Amino acid sequence: MPGRSNIVITRQQGWQAPGALLAHSLPEALATAAQHAKTGQTLWVMGGAQIYAQALPLAQVVEVTHIEQNFDGDAYAPTLGAEWQPVAERLLTSAQGLALRFVSYRKQLTASEASTPPALHDGGSQHSQAAT
Repeated sequence: MPGRSNIVITRQQGWQAPGALLAHSLPEALATAAQHAKTGQTLWVMGGAQIYAQALPLAQVVEVTHIEQNFDGDAYAPTLGAEWQPVAERLLTSAQGLALRFVSYRKQLTASEASTPPALHDGGSQHSQAAT
């Protein structure tokens, strides 16, 4: 995706895409994010359903694309719990005519999380990208 830094987690050895940073596991992606965090740029961790499920407990913000149509499939992004509150929403229609909702969710911290220094409860990851 142009205009942002993407860390793509894949099992495919040798995979590459212009502008993408490659990782083969969530810990590897988080280490890469920590190395690039000094730039101040938002980093996006991308992967499949398993990666999103692993990353969700570490995230403070989740960006979700809701596609307003049903599709057959066998992999799904994790369901967000009540602690995730929508903070921004944008509607768009794709070139193929699909209605899309881009929603930013922010995790509402519990009292114990709020009293923990951010570096300890966010795992160094500020954003997790999920698509449903």
